[in-house]
Amino acid sequence: MKILHLLLFGAALVCAQERALQPRVREMVDAVSAERIDATIQKLASFPTRNTLSSEGIAAARQWIFDEMKSYSPRLEVSLEHFKLKKNEDRVFRDVDLYNVVAVLPGTSMPETQVLITGHYDSLNLVPLADQGNDESGDNVAERTVKYDWTKADVAAPGANDDGSGTAAVMELARVLSQYRFAKTLVFIAFAGEEQGMLGSTLHAVQARKESVAIEAVLNNDIIGGEVAGNGRVGNSVVNVYSDEVMDSASQGLARYARRMGERYLPSMKVNSVLLQDRLGRGGDHTPFQWEGYAAVRFSTPNENYEHEHSASDLPAFMSVPYTTRVARINAAVAASLALAPKAPVVMQEAKTGTLKGRLVPQISRGKSRYDAQLKWKSAGPTENLKGYAIVMRATTAPDWEQEIFVGNVQEYLLKDVSIDDVRFGVKAIDNDGNESLVSPYVYPARPKREVPVY
Repeated sequence: MKILHLLLFGAALVCAQERALQPRVREMVDAVSAERIDATIQKLASFPTRNTLSSEGIAAARQWIFDEMKSYSPRLEVSLEHFKLKKNEDRVFRDVDLYNVVAVLPGTSMPETQVLITGHYDSLNLVPLADQGNDESGDNVAERTVKYDWTKADVAAPGANDDGSGTAAVMELARVLSQYRFAKTLVFIAFAGEEQGMLGSTLHAVQARKESVAIEAVLNNDIIGGEVAGNGRVGNSVVNVYSDEVMDSASQGLARYARRMGERYLPSMKVNSVLLQDRLGRGGDHTPFQWEGYAAVRFSTPNENYEHEHSASDLPAFMSVPYTTRVARINAAVAASLALAPKAPVVMQEAKTGTLKGRLVPQISRGKSRYDAQLKWKSAGPTENLKGYAIVMRATTAPDWEQEIFVGNVQEYLLKDVSIDDVRFGVKAIDNDGNESLVSPYVYPARPKREVPVY
């Protein structure tokens, strides 16, 4: 067991270890083509509509996406994931066949572990019912006060930004990343039915959980093409990443990783971690994966124009291809880094005694002195190329990790004179090439409620 004596948050004593950019990841990021993204968005917007319940538009778009994905690489396994939806009283006004386009790039040493890059290829033009007026801004607050005719599924709905931009990013990353090999399996998905309530992603996530699929991360891209907001605000150097509101959740951990890798490979962009599941009152295809216990985040522009969303004016002319390309490159950096990296260490174990018996508890203690921080963990995957582990720390009120200590290829460590009551801790695995896993945080379960007998 190794011991380190330190004064926390003393930058002169402990500094986060800076690692060089991985040449292969850098190459992938640079290979993302603005011209191809532009061409894909133009093509998607050229279909009269991609409404999931449209008579023909969605089918033609789906077939084009499928054929394009098939052309990228013989190693890319492309299929249509088919579900039959029954008519309901909400947004599905008739029985309909729903198809997700799924392209799988099998991993080498850890093929059972998946990293998903997703967007939704369906589009929507909300047509108000007669005699209600149409002076709303188009955001969801207005949508909740206006009744819409969901049967108008064949009206023009180009969906360039929502979500042609996200679909174009998914397709471009499938093209670029399928030229390389990764330890983990990369899955590129264009979902349908998002506009009717995240139907395609919900069905995929539920099926994945039922089959115990090991999804390590979901990077969802939805409305990543806007740099001019409806109120005139302009910005093209920030992308929002939504996770959730739960401290040290798997999704928050993924958002931190996205920020670290995204800004490492694209320093001109700020990856803004938003500790909300999504924009207030709204949702996206990452949410169903969170419901099933998976780590999932949403990339989205902070500059939305509600006038064009869900309308016939969601056209390529009102969005920015350069901005979409930069967000796609951030996705490439995050997905490639994660797919090359070791699995995150196991830091939780089942309690054998006490009030938490049978529940998962963190392998952390105050050590023999009761004034130290003793951390233990276990490897979760192959260790042949493992360089070692790094402990990360932050103040309990800090949103992101503030310090990092590389501790070598060990499975426990003692931080002398460090109180475990003052700091949040985590640990991550690093291989010999410098690829780093997600951080496994030491999360304390809530103490169970006790009933006090009285007489």
